[in-house]
Amino acid sequence: MPKQQRNILGQILIPCSTDPMTGFYRTGCCETGDEDQGRHLICAVMTDNFLEFSKSKGNGLSTPHPEWGFPGLKAGNQWCLCALRWKEALEAGCAPHVILESTHHNALQFVSLEDLHAHAVHKSGGMVS
Repeated sequence: MPKQQRNILGQILIPCSTDPMTGFYRTGCCETGDEDQGRHLICAVMTDNFLEFSKSKGNGLSTPHPEWGFPGLKAGNQWCLCALRWKEALEAGCAPHVILESTHHNALQFVSLEDLHAHAVHKSGGMVS
């Protein structure tokens, strides 16, 4: 895995969340490498609507799994999502907001910058204008 990965804005990728700790490598960043078959690239802000959608698709992100050190997610948590799951949620009309600065540039292989920007919020929680 390269030491400095880039976000979709061409800048250094900044952390998505350390509480709960996210990322395929559990570094807090949506970093990726050959081992990351799911491509956990998009830093998303969880919503109840998205969590229900994900659960209906077989991935209950709100369910705690202490054996894996996973607390379960709730609305407002930030999490590195699989790019194709985010795209699927977009097509279903329930895509969560994204933090562009924390979304890996490889996400653009799966979704458009326009779609990501339309769902963007600042790291502080405010909408991107």
